Amino acid sequence: MNISKETKVGILAIISFTALYLGFNFLKGSSFFSSEKTYYVTFNDVQGLVPSSQVALSGLKVGIVKDVKLQNNAQHSILVVLSIRKDLILPQGTKAVLASDGLLGGKLIRLEMGNGAALADGGKLKGILETGLTDVLKEKALPAMSHLDSLLITLRTVVVGFQSTSAALNTLLKNSNSTITTLGTSMNSTIAENRSNLNGITGNLKTLSGNLVETEKQFKPLLGKFNKMADSLNALKINQALASTQKSLDELQKVMAGIQAGQGSLGKILKDDSLYTNLNKTMVDLDKLLIDFRLAPKRYINISVFGKKTPPPAVK
Repeated sequence: MNISKETKVGILAIISFTALYLGFNFLKGSSFFSSEKTYYVTFNDVQGLVPSSQVALSGLKVGIVKDVKLQNNAQHSILVVLSIRKDLILPQGTKAVLASDGLLGGKLIRLEMGNGAALADGGKLKGILETGLTDVLKEKALPAMSHLDSLLITLRTVVVGFQSTSAALNTLLKNSNSTITTLGTSMNSTIAENRSNLNGITGNLKTLSGNLVETEKQFKPLLGKFNKMADSLNALKINQALASTQKSLDELQKVMAGIQAGQGSLGKILKDDSLYTNLNKTMVDLDKLLIDFRLAPKRYINISVFGKKTPPPAVK
């Protein structure tokens, strides 16, 4: 049977469009191998929620937002269609919380389980809006901006007042310079008038310095006697310290002799080889466990999508 080129091209185009459609829906989160349940929730404002946004329970993705529809009613509410995995049972009273998905402003639906009977497929959930970080920042930023405007107005008033104050400060500095010049002239004249008195005071200080030198000579023998007395006291303290040290060394020798004889906990550890034997056995068992984990990690962490596989036998 001969197939024309046009027929082959048409079949290839149909297969390509089908694969493209299925791949696009798969990237949106649609599943083709497992059935899912559909639930509905109504919001007055979805805050940018779009189809394919995730539905999470305790931080785990359990479904996606299948569709977002604007209802033709007086409130113009929005109907959100949720597609939830079939094995997840939602009890009555379950809430669908519209929350922020990270700092970038994305939205997701977070489920808060109720405690009633199981909710049937196609049931309605109660919608709740959660205040996100962006909304909190807006609430805090707007009052701060109004306060900032009033602060700028106050600063402008202060600057205008400071300009007049600076002129007064310049006048005050000029008056201070003239006052300092006058004081310097008065001090120079005063020093010149009292120069003779200063010379007399200097002479008296020299006489006092000579008397202090003589007094120091008399104190030197007395200081020598005090030094000898201090040396005697220090020698007495050293003898007492040596006696106490010798006593401590004797007691330390007794303790070391007890340890060598196997007395006490430390002596038993040093004389008994059971601790070394048990540690060596533990290291051998741990080495076997690491080898087995490296050869068959799925024995300990088993995550399978298409079915459970039997791990290889353990290392013995």
